[in-house]
Amino acid sequence: QVQLVESGGGLVQAGDSLRLSCAASGRTLSNYAMGWFRQAPGKEREFVAAVRWNGGVTYYLDSVNDRFTISRDKSKITVWLQMNSLKPEDTTVYYCIARNRDTGRFSVAGDYEYWGQGTQVTVSS
Repeated sequence: QVQLVESGGGLVQAGDSLRLSCAASGRTLSNYAMGWFRQAPGKEREFVAAVRWNGGVTYYLDSVNDRFTISRDKSKITVWLQMNSLKPEDTTVYYCIARNRDTGRFSVAGDYEYWGQGTQVTVSS
């Protein structure tokens, strides 16, 4: 079993920045993929970003790929999401996600095995 713990959410104004972090612990394997989804009330979970653990290749939702950057530290088993130029539309709960493979699809929620508890991001206008 893998445990994921997110932090870094908060209340900011439009145009501000936040940096989310996610630390993984427990039973970990090589060839992991980690990233972030978000979910607003009444809506489906939406893919935000992901990174292949070994190769470092990144994937982004089109609406955030000019503003958000995902990165990882292999030695610490930690992934970050740097969010710049935040918009009110970014307001929701952000979830750290992981799976024990780094191939296949990256934007489908059901393809990930491990989910954190989420961290709230609120962007005011």
